[in-house]
Amino acid sequence: MRPLLYLMAAMVVMGLAFWAYRENYRTQAQIDQMQAVQVEIAGLRENLGVLRAEWAYLNRPDRLRQLVDMNFERLRLAPVQANQFGSARNIDYPPPEPVAPPTELAPGETTAGWVPRTPSNNRGAPMPRPALPAPAETIPALEQE
Repeated sequence: MRPLLYLMAAMVVMGLAFWAYRENYRTQAQIDQMQAVQVEIAGLRENLGVLRAEWAYLNRPDRLRQLVDMNFERLRLAPVQANQFGSARNIDYPPPEPVAPPTELAPGETTAGWVPRTPSNNRGAPMPRPALPAPAETIPALEQE
């Protein structure tokens, strides 16, 4: 019986050693892959820094002004002025949809006092947000024992 127990223990130890060996190599492979990804990320960040510097260099206001002046005859670009913009009142919003009275009423409610919401005078502007209802009553503080 003892030799069988020794044989089983030796088999378990060999199996665990094989498992540990495989896990060690899997872990090393994952670490190598992670380092490769980190090197790639560092390279991409460096490229991004270079691209941002190039973008800043190419979009300098004095350079853009020179380009506009050189190509004025072809492009007809002019500086933007404040009077070129309209106001929000000039926007034609679609007309509002009619509001129907509520169909489902709570027990004891009637539609007698119902008033449809009206849009603003701005031809179809969005409805104003309804005001938050005032709290009915405040909750009394819990009594301390």
